[in-house]
Amino acid sequence: MRRIITGHNNKGESIISFDGPPARSIGEDVGGLFELWNTDGDDVISTDEIDRADEDIILSPPNGGTKFRYFQINPIPDGVPDDVMQEIASDAFEKIGAGHHRVDTRRHPAMHKTETIDYIILLKGDVTLILDNDEVNLKPFDVVVQRGTNHAWVNNGDEPALLIAVLIDSNIK
Repeated sequence: MRRIITGHNNKGESIISFDGPPARSIGEDVGGLFELWNTDGDDVISTDEIDRADEDIILSPPNGGTKFRYFQINPIPDGVPDDVMQEIASDAFEKIGAGHHRVDTRRHPAMHKTETIDYIILLKGDVTLILDNDEVNLKPFDVVVQRGTNHAWVNNGDEPALLIAVLIDSNIK
């Protein structure tokens, strides 16, 4: 994974500010979140040298902010009891400050709901998006616009699935 972040030098000329892997990642045991860039709702200062993705990883962006990340979903081993999956999901969401987003996990232990609009593209893998009353199978390059709904992602394959997402803080009605 390589990210290239542009900016400006003190003469106002465009430059490459960062070129390398994601600044931070977390949760590789269950798949993982790989931070690419974040905004906090404040002005963008393209001459600064601050890596906006090099901060603690939390699921949702701050008020008025955004999150841009890869996320990977590992296959679920066969035969894992639901209570164990609930515990694994609970621990994973707590690690990213998102335990309170798990509002109804009856359909799947990883169900969660955020106050964001999310633009998500499946890059590789075979994934199902589960909602309260629906589900849909996704293939690479399918796009999901997630509008603050309770949902979970399930990897149906034998290899990790890789998705890319932009999360935008929003007032969901």
